[in-house]
Order: sequence, then C-alpha cells, then structure tokens
Amino acid sequence: MASRVGPSSYFDVARIDTLEPATRELVRRRVDVLGPAYRLFYEQPVQVVRGDGVHLYDAEGAEYLDCYNNVASLGHAHPRVTAAIAEQAAVLNTHTRYLHEGIVRYAEDLLSTMPGELGHVMFTCTGSEAGDLALRIAKRHTGGTGVIVTRNAYHGVTTEIAAISPSLGGLDSLPDWVRVVPAPDAYRVDPVAEGYADLGTWFAAQVQAQIDDLAAHGVRLAAFVADSIFASDGVFPEPPGFLAPVLEVVHRAGGAYLADEVQPGFGRLGDAMWGFQRHGTGADPFVPDIVTIGKPMGNGMPIAATIMRPEVIAEFAHDMRYFNTFGGNAVSIAAAQAVLDVVRDEHLQDNARLVGESLRVMLRELAGRHAVIDDVRGAGLFIGVELIVPGTDKEPDEALTLRVVNGLRERHVLLGTAGIDNNILKVRPPIVFSQADAERFVTELDATLGDLGR
Repeated sequence: MASRVGPSSYFDVARIDTLEPATRELVRRRVDVLGPAYRLFYEQPVQVVRGDGVHLYDAEGAEYLDCYNNVASLGHAHPRVTAAIAEQAAVLNTHTRYLHEGIVRYAEDLLSTMPGELGHVMFTCTGSEAGDLALRIAKRHTGGTGVIVTRNAYHGVTTEIAAISPSLGGLDSLPDWVRVVPAPDAYRVDPVAEGYADLGTWFAAQVQAQIDDLAAHGVRLAAFVADSIFASDGVFPEPPGFLAPVLEVVHRAGGAYLADEVQPGFGRLGDAMWGFQRHGTGADPFVPDIVTIGKPMGNGMPIAATIMRPEVIAEFAHDMRYFNTFGGNAVSIAAAQAVLDVVRDEHLQDNARLVGESLRVMLRELAGRHAVIDDVRGAGLFIGVELIVPGTDKEPDEALTLRVVNGLRERHVLLGTAGIDNNILKVRPPIVFSQADAERFVTELDATLGDLGR
C-alpha cells in the first residue's frame, strides 16, 4: 500500500535547500503565496516558460518531451486554437444568456459525435464543475443519493466531487453515501478463479454488492461514476465491453450511469472518440445516462461540459435553473470548436491508435530486457506501465517508479504515475505524439532503467 495518498512523484518541500539558488527562491516564493496544499512534480521541479507541440522548454531554453499533458491534447500552442481564441476575443466574449451562433453550432457538432440518445449539453468551466452538475442532475432524476466509484478514483475538486474521489484523501475522506469497488484490474484479478465468467460479470458483481450495501443502510443509488480508462486506478482498458454488465446492474437498481470522459475523451483512446464507446457494439451500443468532458476540450482554455439524455435533465430543469457565468463563453467555445475541427482534420484519433499500438509493442519488447516491467496496457495514447519487484508475485515497486520518473526528467522526458501503489508509469502525451516521439521515449526509458541497474 502506498505510504501517501496521490502520486509519489511530487516535490517534497522539506528538500528545498537541495535546489539550485534560482529554483529554490522561486519555489520558496510559491510556497509563501500559494500555501502548502499545492504540489510540484519531481525532485528537481521544472520551470516551464514555453510550449510547442509535444515539447516544453525551461527557463534556460532546454527542451523536454511531454509524455504527460492531456490538457494540451493537440500539443502546446496549437496555431489554429490560438488563432481562434485571439480572433473571438477581439470581437466578443460574453455569457450564455444572449443568443450566439457559436455555442449553438458547437453544441450541435459536439452532440453529433455522441450516441443519438444523448441530446443535451450544458457548459461549465472545468471537469470538476461538470461532474458536480452531473451528480446534482443524477440525484434529482433518480431520487437517490448513493454513489459508487472505484477504489482510487479521481473525479474532481469541488466539495461534491472531491467526496467521490478517494485518490484525493483516501477512504477515510469519503462520506457515508459513497461506496467503493475494486478497480477492474485484469492484471491482478482472475475472475474465473473467483467463480465469474469474465471480468465484466466480476466487476458488475462488485457494483451490485455495493448497491445492496447502500440499500441495507437505507440509501438509494443515484449514480455509478467511472472514468472510462480508470486512469487513477492504474489504466485498465481491457477487454473492451467489460462495462456493459455494469450498465445493466446500475439501471436495474434505478441509478444513473455517469461516464467521466474528462481524461479518455476526444479520440485519445484511438479506436473510439469517447472511452465509453469501446464497451458497446454496433448492434448494442453503450449509452451512459450522463457524460462529463473537459481537460482537452479547449486545449488549455477553461471549458468543460455535462451531456445527458433529455429525460434525465427534465425534472432538474423543471424545478431549478442553471447558469454558469463563464461556462460556454464565446472565446472558450471558439477554442473548443477549433479543437474538435483539428481532431478531425488532422486525423488525430487515428494517430492516437496507430502510434499508441506501436508504442505498446516497443514497451513490451523493452519488458523483455527489464524484468521490472511486468505489464504494459492501454488504448491509443493512454498507457500504463506496471513496475514490480522481480521474482515476487506482482509486488508493486513504488520506490523504483519514483526513481524512474525522476530519472526520465533528468533525461528531459516528462511523465507521471498512477495506481493506488504509485507503481505505474502513466504515459499520456498530447495526441499529436509521433512515431519518432514514441521511439525517443522508449530509448530514454531503456537508458534510465539501465542507469538504475534494473
């Protein structure tokens, strides 16, 4: 079990005196004004001053390969997005209580990428706000208050959403209306050995058990909430379709299925525009009740959204109004439209699929040379690399993972960690990542492991 909640690759402020003078002074000033709850990555924090595509540049002009940032999903400072922002800012920026062609056109375009049953979209500024709104709607629609999430889930930072994000504060931070289920970890779970036909029926049984426990305590289910790649739990994409039985269990209990697409959405997983779509078929599509999106939506501009079946919003809309001062403002909508256009025009979903497939092949070949790599999994350009203690029964190696992340940083490659044991390299670059970028990452990971004698 991890010694602390959250990624272990954060900078420890107690080490501030080990930093070189200029960095030490900036970190000290930051702590003085931002306080102790903020975090920095790496033993040696990176001061970034410029970005271009998949590259970041520090204050000395040194270049870094960005294998982490899914916010600038089209790459840093994408020219079409920056142009759209500047052009709209020079004309008009106001809220949604006035008629504006841009928001209607974008909403129509965005909904066209979703199953037809998802017919309404409401705009927010952040994924946390989108999730908060989604829970309010789900509770009103179902009449329930209970929520089920995975063991190390992260869904956002508002009071309501932080309450269903055990990765922020651990299980002790959860209120009594929240239940957790183990992650659908095909690497460690053997569903057949536990008496189930497959991972999907095993996972559905875990959810059903928590629905029953809520009911036993007089709490009705409002929603099951899942990020479709289970990013914080450790990146679990396989096998496609395993979430379908969960959808059935949730609906049978009168709850809503809330698909958190903030991280896996906008083509990142390669074989689908949205992560939840990987769990249906042409004849039997997977359609959540509510979908939340954010992060890459504006390539860095603050825009997110809650999308839902019309019947799910009906009672909420009848009893209360919704307004968000900056949600859906004209400049953010212009950025979002540019992002959607670029994803299609530059065939970035295909790029994520092809480069991601190649990267996973190369990483599995690398595992043949480094016994500490015991599993490589993912979809598109969202990949988890599990590091263990060789010769053990999949014992997580958090300490090594931390050394690898910092070793890669010294080699000017940036990435993060995932999983409750902080032993999974989370590879999640902008989806403009090229084959050459993938090869560079694997080369540097190989060298880093070699430097560490592993």
